[in-house]
Amino acid sequence: MSDCNCQFVIFGATGDLACKKLLPALYHLHCAGRMPDELRILAFGRRPWDDKGWQDFLHEQLETYASNYQADHFADFCKHFEYVRGEIHEPESFVRLRALLTPEGAERPAGTIFYLAIRPTDFIPVVQRLSGAGFNQEGDYRIVIEKPFGDDLESAMQLNEQLHNHFREDQIYRIDHYLGKEIVQNLLVFRFANLAIEAIWNRNYIDHVQITVAEDMGIENRAGYYDQAGALRDMLQNHLMQVLTLIAMEPPPSLEADSLRDEKVKVLRSIRPIPKSAVTAYAMRAQYGPGVVHDKHVPGYQDEAGVEVNSVTETYVAAKFYIDNWRWRGVPFYLRTGKRLAAKTSSVAIRFRHTPQQLFRETSIERIEPNWILLSLEPESLKIEIQIKEPGLEMRVRPVQLNASYRKDGEQELDAYEALLLDVMEGDKALFIRFDEVEWAWRVVDPIIKSWGRETDYILTYPAGSWGPDEATRIMDKEDHYWRNQL
Repeated sequence: MSDCNCQFVIFGATGDLACKKLLPALYHLHCAGRMPDELRILAFGRRPWDDKGWQDFLHEQLETYASNYQADHFADFCKHFEYVRGEIHEPESFVRLRALLTPEGAERPAGTIFYLAIRPTDFIPVVQRLSGAGFNQEGDYRIVIEKPFGDDLESAMQLNEQLHNHFREDQIYRIDHYLGKEIVQNLLVFRFANLAIEAIWNRNYIDHVQITVAEDMGIENRAGYYDQAGALRDMLQNHLMQVLTLIAMEPPPSLEADSLRDEKVKVLRSIRPIPKSAVTAYAMRAQYGPGVVHDKHVPGYQDEAGVEVNSVTETYVAAKFYIDNWRWRGVPFYLRTGKRLAAKTSSVAIRFRHTPQQLFRETSIERIEPNWILLSLEPESLKIEIQIKEPGLEMRVRPVQLNASYRKDGEQELDAYEALLLDVMEGDKALFIRFDEVEWAWRVVDPIIKSWGRETDYILTYPAGSWGPDEATRIMDKEDHYWRNQL
């Protein structure tokens, strides 16, 4: 499709997602020469602009959010765009859109992509309007949907049923931008292209796995959404669970979309169900209070604009899961995410078991620390931590890190949205989520959601600028397990 006369419609073209992610990603693809020459982009919004008004707005957003904005590329980039004023709840707006996309006598385009950069509550109304305008009939129509996909298992099932009333599964692209990160994709290469690594990637050698997504910012202006969702729905059920599947999956027979997604679903189906009576042993939640982040005093969650009085919405969640299959039986996977933490980082820390023999007990070495594989998603790095002897006459050891990071000096990082937008244009669904992945991820966390839904009068707090509540260690299996904050 990269060389076809394709079209791209952005619903919510003036919203935060479009301004911060989609428009900069499209601009970077244009500058890199990766955008199809004939790509036509229709920016759908409510504001009373003509194309000149849209271009002024676009220029302002790219100056703010594009990492390498150069004004000399802007004029050519604008040639791809048309602004379409419309209301997503008005059928007439979609009639006008239909006329623009398929003018009378014109050849039907090879592919039309509808990107729903809008509130989740507007997904179905837009899908229904598109269907009513005939966009789900003959032709190559693709619809891209951002998370969250439902807010529990029941709502996700209902949303999927309504989507399938209008579009086929092969037309639906459920996006999780974490899967577009190069370092996440490099995890597949690290595992399956290195025999020495894959041979020890199992319960015989690995003691436990930690997956962390920490943010130093608060909820910004998202109280309307976040106070209803919370950290479990916003991050753990999708982003962290997707990373878990890539760590734990078996080698797929190929890198085709369904082969990869089949193996990910097997992981989710193998996760041990959490007993209703034992949720507190598997998961804990907390909410940030006032504190200091990067030398700046910040308010607590309860004092953020738009947050309900006495809200018990979690801004921090830590949980553990067990994968009951041959490879991972008995290995805990610890997942945590939170806002207003000490630093912004996304990481995977894999700790290996202790050596089986205390060979150095009669030396100065009191304890041999286990090995680690440390994968940082943001900023990018991949390291292996081993023990070596310190220089000198005495037998002492210290840890060193072998840096396996793959990006060379001067090599530019590809943004996750750039990679995923290219995949949508080319019809490659390998890095997009099939509904059974969504369903089983909700099944995993549903006992936690239901348990917390009954606890509406109290929630733990932690000071902003910390690494979360001390109580987060209570879910860990052993005394020598601890959260790896620094890699």
